[in-house]
Amino acid sequence: MLRRVLSAIVCGLLFGAGLVASDMINPARVRAFLDVAGNWDPSLAFVMGGALITSTLAYIIRNRWQTPLFDDQFHVPPRTKPDARLVAGAALFGAGWGLVGFCPGPAIAALTTGRWQAGLFVGAMLAGMIIYRFAYARPALASR
Repeated sequence: MLRRVLSAIVCGLLFGAGLVASDMINPARVRAFLDVAGNWDPSLAFVMGGALITSTLAYIIRNRWQTPLFDDQFHVPPRTKPDARLVAGAALFGAGWGLVGFCPGPAIAALTTGRWQAGLFVGAMLAGMIIYRFAYARPALASR
């Protein structure tokens, strides 16, 4: 259990440091990436490419190993095909990301900058999670 928690903390800190180093905590950079008709900034594509390489390697490892190093089992979503909830959630995520330039990971990392916008976003995100948990979550989620 302790190894699992410590590995999660290390991974989170590494992820946050990568977001800060690549300036992905800057909403203006994200909006510039999404502005393909204007002053387009391709740097986010390189960050996404790096994440894709890392994820691909993780899936290769998952297919070769019986269990992960710091847990009893791999936690992979059981569904392999998108459904209406996934598509709707992705659309809402994309719309919010495009409007304000934050998504959850970079917003949490941006809290270290003291920007009030990051605090407002994270507060709204937490409120949305709480509302979802109590209003829309399936009973199976509550038993986890």
